[in-house]
Amino acid sequence: MLQLNVEHLLEQKGKTKYWLWKRTNLTYTNFDNLIKNRTKSIRYANLEKLCSALECTPNDLFIEVDESQVKKSKPKKRKR
Repeated sequence: MLQLNVEHLLEQKGKTKYWLWKRTNLTYTNFDNLIKNRTKSIRYANLEKLCSALECTPNDLFIEVDESQVKKSKPKKRKR
């Protein structure tokens, strides 16, 4: 399974998630879901924004992890 490796890249560059969020100009909800690997698809434009801000290639953005190591997070229930 592929996952985004953004937090590791930020750590290597000494940057924060807030810094990246401001650089990418994404909505906070979409950005947070991307960073926490809670999304099933990513737009090419968003990949370009991440790569541009982090000065990396798409290959650097992704890591392959064993599915047994991945925590399955339950979707949050909305209050009505």
